Amino acid sequence: MAKPSKNGSQPKTSKAPKKKNQDTNQKKIFVLDTSVILYDHSAIQNFQEHDVAIPITVLEELDNFKKGNDIKNFEAREFIRFIDKLSAEHKLQDWLPLNGKNKGYFRVLMNDSTEMLDAVQIFGDKNDHRILNSALKLQQEKPDHKIVLVTKDINLRLKARALNLVAEDYETGKIQDVAGLYTGNDTIEDVAPNIINELYEKSQCDVGQVLKAPPADNHFYILKSFKSSILSFYNTAEKQLERVDKLTAFGIKPRNAEQAFALHALLNPQIKLVSVQGVAGTGKTLLALASAIEQRREYKQIYLARPVVPLSNKDIGYLPGDIKSKLNPYMEPLWDNLKYIQNQFSETSKEYQKLRDMVDLEKLVITPLAYIRGRSLSNIFFIVDEAQNLTPHEVKTIISRAGENTKIVFTGDIYQIDTPYLDSQSNGLSYLIDRARNHPLYAHITLLKGERSELANLANELL
Repeated sequence: MAKPSKNGSQPKTSKAPKKKNQDTNQKKIFVLDTSVILYDHSAIQNFQEHDVAIPITVLEELDNFKKGNDIKNFEAREFIRFIDKLSAEHKLQDWLPLNGKNKGYFRVLMNDSTEMLDAVQIFGDKNDHRILNSALKLQQEKPDHKIVLVTKDINLRLKARALNLVAEDYETGKIQDVAGLYTGNDTIEDVAPNIINELYEKSQCDVGQVLKAPPADNHFYILKSFKSSILSFYNTAEKQLERVDKLTAFGIKPRNAEQAFALHALLNPQIKLVSVQGVAGTGKTLLALASAIEQRREYKQIYLARPVVPLSNKDIGYLPGDIKSKLNPYMEPLWDNLKYIQNQFSETSKEYQKLRDMVDLEKLVITPLAYIRGRSLSNIFFIVDEAQNLTPHEVKTIISRAGENTKIVFTGDIYQIDTPYLDSQSNGLSYLIDRARNHPLYAHITLLKGERSELANLANELL
């Protein structure tokens, strides 16, 4: 029997464990900045037995985020409520025990100037530098402790290290091996020809004929023998390998094996959660939208949403007009995909008119993601585009809103992050792919080949 190749692991040096043990034995105090709280409001509970502190400047900054419907506003409000409950009968300048077994203590740090290094004097008077001063002051007060500034702001970490202050990224929920992230499919060489013939003739075969170990749920395979090959899918419910045919979704045909896998997962009613990852031009959003329209009779509505991430970090308030006019530029890529599907048909055809009617009757809705939060999503085919710009908590929140007969699809490119404080390891799409794999309701596929144009492929490959 043939089996996929495995990547070898790199041996560790003998010095690494010793250093880790030394760090573990030393008592630590982690100082969190605002970016960590806005990323995860429960962050102060995730440092095991070590103590956690936040500068008073962080509370001041959170006050500016407490109003609004965005996820960062939710995170700010939840953290403020938690601190209010924790300090109901205590002073925040005292070390307060955190709730839970084997937890450390929590304290708010004042903006006291330091006797030696002063970040405000060195870098200028701004909130980030006051946060640095609070950590430096604590380092002077607690020389027997290891003080660690935790921030998702790379520049702030660099400034901290310039002042001889240990600084780290917030690691909870971060994927360590992005290069080895689950792809959703494998190629198996040297498969017996009779197995491929059986799949062609009977559409399924016993998975034990191909693989020694049980495969991941809803995993896809390209099976190859000397003269032929076939696309297959592991049906979790039937415990069988099934043939994958190149289906068509509302005029859109797959152009490669990975696109065929993606369409199979998107059109499969047994799979309720799908993620499609790939660089620009691989057809992620197009396939998801075409699949949703193909299944329009199975759902009351189709929602196509994306987070509003302004280019160059300019807020939508910079644009003229009402809210609809401000948001249209951010939704335009989604309309482009809809127009592409429409253009597969003539303007006088029934299919062209159906798409127009779906938009007019709000059967198909293209909207910013912020307008979806808080709603109960029942009988909806829900597509979330640019999911790499979401935090893990945002992805969890969206999925938790799913009601009966709802399918949720996340599309994006984990290497094209447009949001500050997120990267390929900490964004919500990477987190979903890593955590949801091997679940019977979930399928993932990574699209590798760009199909937009030769010119677009040139940009992805060379620039």
